[in-house]
Amino acid sequence: MKKLLFAFILILNGATPSWSQTFSFDGREKNAIQVNPTDTFTTERGYGYDFREVVEKARNMQTETYQLAPFITYFSVKVPDGNYRVTVTLGNKKKKACTTVRAEARRLYVENAETKKGEFKTYTFTVNKRDDIIRTPDNKQSYVRTKSKGGKKLVWDDCLTLEFNGDVPALSSIQITPAEDAHTIWLCGNSTVVDQDCEPWASWGQMIPRWFSDKVAIANYAESGETATSFLAEGRLKKMLTLMKEGDYLMIEFGHNDQKEKYLGSGAFYNFAYALKQFVDAAREKNVRPIFITPTQRRFFDENGRIKETHDNYPEAMRWVAKDLKVPVIELHEMTRTFYETLGVEGSRKAFVQYPAGTFPGQDKNLEDNTHFNAYGAYEIAKMVVNGIIELQLPITEFLRPEAVQYSPSKPDDVDSFQWSYSPFLEITKPAGN
Repeated sequence: MKKLLFAFILILNGATPSWSQTFSFDGREKNAIQVNPTDTFTTERGYGYDFREVVEKARNMQTETYQLAPFITYFSVKVPDGNYRVTVTLGNKKKKACTTVRAEARRLYVENAETKKGEFKTYTFTVNKRDDIIRTPDNKQSYVRTKSKGGKKLVWDDCLTLEFNGDVPALSSIQITPAEDAHTIWLCGNSTVVDQDCEPWASWGQMIPRWFSDKVAIANYAESGETATSFLAEGRLKKMLTLMKEGDYLMIEFGHNDQKEKYLGSGAFYNFAYALKQFVDAAREKNVRPIFITPTQRRFFDENGRIKETHDNYPEAMRWVAKDLKVPVIELHEMTRTFYETLGVEGSRKAFVQYPAGTFPGQDKNLEDNTHFNAYGAYEIAKMVVNGIIELQLPITEFLRPEAVQYSPSKPDDVDSFQWSYSPFLEITKPAGN
């Protein structure tokens, strides 16, 4: 315990971190902190089981269609801002298991990992952790304006939080080490990108970590309801710039909410284009590569089963700025059009938060959202972003996992074979933005 606290002090004082901590949950790792079932997280301890009350409350609210896995474990470790390489050993001596590992706000890292009785498998990935403090070289602090409903949940805090979920989850050990060598992909965007805290909402930004090796960390600073200009005004880019390093990437997707700005000087080729240029200039000043991502389509079909254009000329403005500044573009606007049209008018409902009343606890009305994705939709769109990275032949491609291959939105994965274990965090009210 003293070693753990000493390591944290070293980082806070700016020293080079060299520590690595391992937590054992079944006694197999002898040279590790032995975690007892009663070790609930406290600030003083600096680690422990977390959100137990949330899990218990969700279990008491289960419905026929909203069922949680038999065991869900949240484990938090208090760490400063940064990237952390996490190695988890999954398995159990006495039973076979199937475990999904997510981090922070439901970021997917390990998907349905199956282990036989007595079998153990090890997975390594890198997680970006952040708080809301903007620390500048002159030691003056300011804060990112955050919008988490009901206060802070899983991000913008002092902890790295891991979620172990799945049909029969089994956790043996966790090792956490600072990953200063990792490349960071910084995400800027709105509710279609953000790490959604709660079921049944999901976004591509929290699914895309699943496709990268531990050489890459995804730092998702997107937020529901954002425009390019509000993102800047809330200090999100300012915070990112204090942490960026040469060789990182800045991915920028806006356009959904920007078109609703109606004031003097607003417009696709006015304040929107100018804001995009600010992102590019700031990134290049840090030797960071900017990448534009055109906005995802909304689920609005015409009488012929074709997607209607609802974004005015904002996607074109993004392309215009990209051409002028020589910024690569991932055409998510066109890929999602193909995806929805392939699924069809009715089939595309299965990619969005569209559920009949009574599907989730406290849901007395149908959910009929045509903008925000469920887990399946977000997973497929994350694959489209990965496909864009591959097609652009970006250097970061070398750090994709072997299973990250080119993806065609005209040949999506079968929704009925998609597996997603519900989180105990649940919110029926739709996120900001539309």
